[in-house]
Amino acid sequence: MTLEDIPAVYEVELLSFTIPWSKEAFEHEMISNRFALYHVAEVDGRVIGYCGMWIVYDQVQITNIAILPEYRGKQYGEKLMAYVMNEARRHGGSVLSLEVRVSNTPARSMYEKFGLQPGGIRKQYYTDNMEDALVMWVNL
Repeated sequence: MTLEDIPAVYEVELLSFTIPWSKEAFEHEMISNRFALYHVAEVDGRVIGYCGMWIVYDQVQITNIAILPEYRGKQYGEKLMAYVMNEARRHGGSVLSLEVRVSNTPARSMYEKFGLQPGGIRKQYYTDNMEDALVMWVNL
């Protein structure tokens, strides 16, 4: 992902999350966060998804992953997740974790395909509706 990708990534963000990150948050991640690594997924030159992660020593935290609604269910999320997991390993990651809404069954199913397992609950993690987050993790 480059700074030039931010407008397209922001479009994905707005269409994917009830509490979207701002363009400035992505800029900060790209410019100032030395632990952050972001990737985009493209189809015919169009950004259709992205994934961000923080790599701190050998611990990898997926900050966000999203695919445009019209491209969901076509395995782009799985391809992006596989790529990101390989990148995490390449950068020395040994454990990967993320939070997901307990109600987000499609995402949870995809993560389970990659070996992620439930590791705990973050109570009232999502401020839009106070939904719990399921913490999932996997050894890389």
